[in-house]
Amino acid sequence: MRVRWVFGTAIWLLAGMVTGNAQTQVAPTQVTPGQVVPGRAPAAAAEAPTRTYGISLLGAPSLPPDFKHFPYVNPDAPKGGEVALSSIGTFDSFNPFIVRGTSAADVFRVWDTLTMANADEAETEYGLLAKVIELPADHMGVAFELRPEAKFHDGTPVTAEDVAWTFDTLREKGRPFFRQYYADVASVTVEGPLRVVFRFKSDANRELPLILGQMPVMPKHWWAGRDFDKPLTDPPLGSGPYRVGKFEFGRTLAMERVPDSWQKDLPVMRGLNNFDIRRTEYFRDGTVALEAFKAGQIDFREENVAKEWATAYDFPAQQKGLVKKELLNHHLPTGMQGFGMNTRRPAFQDVRVRHALAMAFDFEWANANLFYGSYTRTNSYFSNSDLASSGIPEGAELTLLDKYHSQLPPDLFTKPFQLPVTDGSGTNREQLRAALALLEQAGWKVKDRKLVDANGNPFTFEILLDQPTFERVSLPYVQWLSRLGIEARVRTVDPAQFQRLIDTYDFDMIVVSYGESESPGNEQAGYWTCDSAKAEGGYNLMGVCSPVIDDLVHNLIATPDHAHLMVATHALDRVLLAGWYVVPHWYLQSVRVAYWDRFGRPDKPVRTGLAFDSWWVDPVKAAAIDAARRNGP
Repeated sequence: MRVRWVFGTAIWLLAGMVTGNAQTQVAPTQVTPGQVVPGRAPAAAAEAPTRTYGISLLGAPSLPPDFKHFPYVNPDAPKGGEVALSSIGTFDSFNPFIVRGTSAADVFRVWDTLTMANADEAETEYGLLAKVIELPADHMGVAFELRPEAKFHDGTPVTAEDVAWTFDTLREKGRPFFRQYYADVASVTVEGPLRVVFRFKSDANRELPLILGQMPVMPKHWWAGRDFDKPLTDPPLGSGPYRVGKFEFGRTLAMERVPDSWQKDLPVMRGLNNFDIRRTEYFRDGTVALEAFKAGQIDFREENVAKEWATAYDFPAQQKGLVKKELLNHHLPTGMQGFGMNTRRPAFQDVRVRHALAMAFDFEWANANLFYGSYTRTNSYFSNSDLASSGIPEGAELTLLDKYHSQLPPDLFTKPFQLPVTDGSGTNREQLRAALALLEQAGWKVKDRKLVDANGNPFTFEILLDQPTFERVSLPYVQWLSRLGIEARVRTVDPAQFQRLIDTYDFDMIVVSYGESESPGNEQAGYWTCDSAKAEGGYNLMGVCSPVIDDLVHNLIATPDHAHLMVATHALDRVLLAGWYVVPHWYLQSVRVAYWDRFGRPDKPVRTGLAFDSWWVDPVKAAAIDAARRNGP
């Protein structure tokens, strides 16, 4: 699965992923069997490696070797202009790869990766820094041969040594995620100035070539003498389409397009990165950010609050047509969002307690009264896709789960997973009675209208938030819990403090969001395994630790094809649901966007719903909008 690099945000939305672990397929270039690779002996014809321009997990890449650009872009899009964006929170570092510090959200544009995904094609990558991707016949590794024209912004060539150094540094000093993500790599070897070879521990992990292709490559020479595991306050050197321009920590960051960037005319880059300046203004509060947009200080925003979408965009500029508001449909799995319970806390270690807390949430009331009926309830960790489990386990899935029969709840084999459904009145008495029965089974009882354990200790916990927006959802939930005698409270902290608290797992309950791809793989180890629950700064926020889940994750990673992947994913999903680690929320099968009408964009829709990198500033529209903003509404 491909990770969207957003380590600096308060809630990790690992969504929009585009790799997985089905059988890796390639589109070969014209290379003869037994071709001599520099630095190695010729291989036998039957064992010749495949040399390719692109790799896919779901068949051959759809684009031919001589493709000119991605199908969803305008290859002749004009370059220029400035776009003003917003971000909630703060930043004090330009190093997004480590736990320490809060990184600027847009800084990843500084670095190129070895390969690049096509947003209009599932589970497929094409060469960016890498001109050739070489896959050995035994599937025990991958080699990347770099483009000789690739250069960092200081004119220094990008070399295989930089690739190897980046890999070793991320695995040694980066977030725990990298050690888990790269765990099946046995070695990395530089075989020439432009050739780097990774060898794997086994041939089971077929997504590793794509995972390694996603790695941002950093300059070894620039980092010499700098401490990688400390927050970075100097603008970093990279080879990507943008460099850091003017900035003020915690307030604003301008990313400047590099006009003579080496990769600007490559097929994977044509029609993208069209803005000369991408300026991000930081706000501590989402409401303030929205008002800044309405005032014309921000040009474009994605809206993730249903109430704001329904009520907050009826303002003069929108009424006059200066601001556009659109729903862009996408075709991606939406994953799992919910109130995540930290099972490191004693109060949440009993699955019956977690189940009870999920029973208390009245989604139907919230959807009608808070969200204007716009959402669908999430009932799977792989929602909105055929990867989601349903019914009861059968066939190959049942065979797989039967190995753990004694370690799993009996209901998992006999009853479909089902979330409570209420009448939407807000008086969910039936569900609360069922929740109270579960709590009593777990040793809790109501005394003097408070839920207490056998020692008389009350059941209390805190819902930690990083911005006030989610208070309107959390506070009704607190009221429903109070009817069970549970004293829950909501605490909202600034984003930097929130980031530190979740990095150290110092919370009771938070809102979590786990996005998924069409082919889940290695990232699942970072989400759910016992090892991932231990290291600071990891993604296993709920502290999930189960031998069964560990086995299922490892089985999923090693699946040889898509059919086996479906079985493995259904089984993992079913066991995660049975663990009640989250109170499931909701999802929307579209992207809500609002923007001042100063942009051009391609005519063709994209399967991800939004590919803002393919938009551009339309000079005529921009002049009219800017004049209207200067003159006021």
